[in-house]
Amino acid sequence: MSTMTYRGYKARISFDDRDNIFVGRLLGINDIIGFHADNVTDLRSAFEEAVDDYLEACEKIGKSPEKPASGKLMLRVTPEIHAAALVAAKSAGKSLNQWAAEVLGGAVEHSH
Repeated sequence: MSTMTYRGYKARISFDDRDNIFVGRLLGINDIIGFHADNVTDLRSAFEEAVDDYLEACEKIGKSPEKPASGKLMLRVTPEIHAAALVAAKSAGKSLNQWAAEVLGGAVEHSH
């Protein structure tokens, strides 16, 4: 998956072979924001314009724009899983935070 980032927003980029264009969509928010172009330079401009337009539209209607993920994750697990994760992290020479981030990252990569 190819991505672009602007003002904290990330977009997934794909190529539409039928229409011979690049297509992008913002990730991590519920609002559907898309854009497209036939070359990478124009795609970057269309992406930035889409984000700017989204933020302006939210301001005009008095809506708080959705924010992309902050990177902070609150997670509740059983005490047994917590203890096992602590042991696994120590065994790997990492903090629980570092270990969990790697495990989650691996799971995300594996799911695509």
